[in-house]
Amino acid sequence: MYGQGQVPVIVLKEGTERTKGKDAQRNNIMAAQVVAETIKTTLGPKGMDKMLVDGLGDILISNDGKTILDEIDVKHPAAKMMVEVAKAQDQETGDGTTSSVTLAGELLKNATDLLDKQIHPSIIVEGYKAAAEKAEEILQELAKQFDPFGDEQILFKIANTSLNSKSVSGAKEHIAQLAINAVKKVADEDNGNHIVDLDNIKILQKSGKSLAESELIEGVIIDKEVVHPGMPKQVKEAKILLLNQNIEIEKGEFDKEIRISDPLQMQSFLENEEAMLREMVEQIATTGANVLICQKGIDDMAQYFLAKKGIMAVRRVKKSDMEKLSRATGGKVISNYKDAKAEDLGYAGLVEEVKIGDDDHVFVRECKNPKSVSIILRGATKYVTDEAERALHDALCVARNAVEDKTYLPGGGATYLELAKQLNVFAEEFKDKRQMAVKAFAQALEVIPTTLIENAGLDPISIMNELKAAHASENGVSMGLNLFKNGQVLDMFAEGIIEPLRVVSQAVKSASESAIMILRIDDVIVAKASSPQGPPGGGGMGGMGGMGGMPGMM
Repeated sequence: MYGQGQVPVIVLKEGTERTKGKDAQRNNIMAAQVVAETIKTTLGPKGMDKMLVDGLGDILISNDGKTILDEIDVKHPAAKMMVEVAKAQDQETGDGTTSSVTLAGELLKNATDLLDKQIHPSIIVEGYKAAAEKAEEILQELAKQFDPFGDEQILFKIANTSLNSKSVSGAKEHIAQLAINAVKKVADEDNGNHIVDLDNIKILQKSGKSLAESELIEGVIIDKEVVHPGMPKQVKEAKILLLNQNIEIEKGEFDKEIRISDPLQMQSFLENEEAMLREMVEQIATTGANVLICQKGIDDMAQYFLAKKGIMAVRRVKKSDMEKLSRATGGKVISNYKDAKAEDLGYAGLVEEVKIGDDDHVFVRECKNPKSVSIILRGATKYVTDEAERALHDALCVARNAVEDKTYLPGGGATYLELAKQLNVFAEEFKDKRQMAVKAFAQALEVIPTTLIENAGLDPISIMNELKAAHASENGVSMGLNLFKNGQVLDMFAEGIIEPLRVVSQAVKSASESAIMILRIDDVIVAKASSPQGPPGGGGMGGMGGMGGMPGMM
């Protein structure tokens, strides 16, 4: 670059790569489309799985969009933005990640056609923004309201639809029921609305048995064992003391030295320690507790005294499990055993030590009104339980969305096609080039039903024509694809194929925002990767050192 008087002006570091204008846009769009195409074939109940093998040879088999993109180590910045789309979708709704990325890829593909027609990116961006805002309005109008606690059947159908595309489809009814039961148990009511924190649902994977033998525990599973062999392994009508304190003699902050000149003094010292521990246990016993769950340590002598009292004890329980136990049993976590009272104790119908495989666990079951629950996922192998947990997570998320929002939409591509139809009408309101952008947005929405058909191995042209004809009729809003009935165009509400409003709304929002962000980029500046410095004395790069970091610009 040359300034006044032809003096070279260095703006960017040596080795920096810069791509401008249409080349930058096309490169970004192409990279984003590659990511979208990678996971597109996993969409829907007939979608395929991906096998990912890392550098250590570990295998991951999944059709979950977010999981696949997490494992793929993408380098291109635009491709990384597509991975962020999946992450945002997963964090907000827990489902619909593949739909959002596929839709983003199609929006960018249609934008390429408009760029080829010499339409400026700013015009496309304006059209896409207007279409996305209108799409949100349409979704709110299409959504149906329901009472998740009064109409459990709707909730079950929502969770079941989420599991249609998962590898657990053989046990999907059972997994769906576990998900909605768990969500309803932990839901907190606030002024007529419900809030669900999925952190209050603990999932424990155990290989062996079948998925159908997975179960919901109305309480908490602690991955610890009873501390003393003399303690009961099973306690019914358990009164549980949750303690955040060591049951042992406090050690001083500084080193101390005790000089003992007489053996009797030693005996007296030990007896004093024993008496103090005995007093601690007596204090715990007076509360009426028959189960002690301690976040910290329990002295061996204290364990012996607790066993003599018939009190079951578990130690070094994680803080997160203590919080779950408090919500499940209704007990308070006490910081000092001297402050413990009978009313602070939690209740469980049964506390027992259970051996699953090679591991011992303490099950706190049959809590009266548990606001924290646990699910044991069974499966033949670790691969099965891993994928089952991902499927269960999606089912829990959609059930949570439905409970919190109390709204749902038809599935099977029906909502996306209805959006496309109404946006095409909306496009006529624009009398400039933005109309083409809105129409391109509408056309992109059709990629979801088209991909569902293609992944099922059916003819997309004839079925899409039939689907569009159904939506053109007066009551065709909920007409979609039932791929379990050879892609027949049917009423999705009648078929029980439904999904939460939040999933579709967020998918459209995430896809449009990411596409807009990529379209607005017309200059990509990439710094040269850092290189190790040469040896002392000017070897290697002549003492120039690495040239990494962000490029400096004037």
